[in-house]
Amino acid sequence: MLNRLIPDPFLAALVAVVTLAALLPASGQAAEIVDIVANFAIGLLFFLQGARLARETVIGGITHWRLHLLVLACTFVLFPLLGLALHAAAPTLLSENLWMGMLFLCALPSTVQSSIAFTSIGKGNVPAAICSATASNLLGIFLTPVLVGLLLSAKGDAGVDLSAVGKIVLQLLVPFIAGQILRPKIGAFVLKHKKILSMTDRSSILLVVYSAFSAAVVNGIWQRVALSDLVTLLVLDCVLLAFVLLVTTLAARTLGFNKPDEVTIVFCGSKKTLASGVPMANVLFPGAAAGIVILPLMIFHQIQLMVCAWLAQRYGKVIEEKEPITAP
Repeated sequence: MLNRLIPDPFLAALVAVVTLAALLPASGQAAEIVDIVANFAIGLLFFLQGARLARETVIGGITHWRLHLLVLACTFVLFPLLGLALHAAAPTLLSENLWMGMLFLCALPSTVQSSIAFTSIGKGNVPAAICSATASNLLGIFLTPVLVGLLLSAKGDAGVDLSAVGKIVLQLLVPFIAGQILRPKIGAFVLKHKKILSMTDRSSILLVVYSAFSAAVVNGIWQRVALSDLVTLLVLDCVLLAFVLLVTTLAARTLGFNKPDEVTIVFCGSKKTLASGVPMANVLFPGAAAGIVILPLMIFHQIQLMVCAWLAQRYGKVIEEKEPITAP
């Protein structure tokens, strides 16, 4: 009961950071310092992700290619098509920047930590989830900027400068590879102190959110985003998530996947990453636009956590009832 009443600490921290940016936004030289610190923190985040990831576990899940193709198709094909369909159905429902945020959300890769965590709680195929979520994130470094450019062009905007791919690779992929290379030396330390180091993950995201929202506040975000816009975003994000959850579930069952694989497909194919999305937005939409663009993502992130937490527990109970002996 207490867990239901007490909000997710990270959600509370996000609200606090946005409030702080609204009351005390970083500007001028202070904003430049915050940007530098935030970029360093994001690099450290992906370095630690690389150091945590066991190559043997990932290799064990690579052979399940049908599952991975379905997850990637949902992430990088189904979501973008749904984003375009929503915009075509109601182009005046949101402002141009918020529609950019919705399309940006649809082009992002899946999450890593929460996809794996929910798959584990739901008694799904964890090795396949590790492989699928990681592949989605690494491919997203290259695919997301391209998809954003294509989606915005289809919407009638100028799109984004695809030279941003190089900046994203430098900020996200290079630290990840460095972490993988150094994993034999530091992997045990990172895993031993994962609870403490997980604070680095969330702190880096909070720093980037504060930086982006500070720039947006300085440029008058609250004069351009009304309460009705936030309610509309909430409804659109709920519709988007509900449709993708339905499609991933039906696709997994229609294609003959077993229940643990279905759990993996549902959780890896329906989620969008905040950890990679915020720094990507800062590169693809520099300046004040990034603060508005990440609003749909921040709302979607919290919705997916709450819905998938409930769904994972439901899956876990169903699988335990059907396979009480073999369930992990």
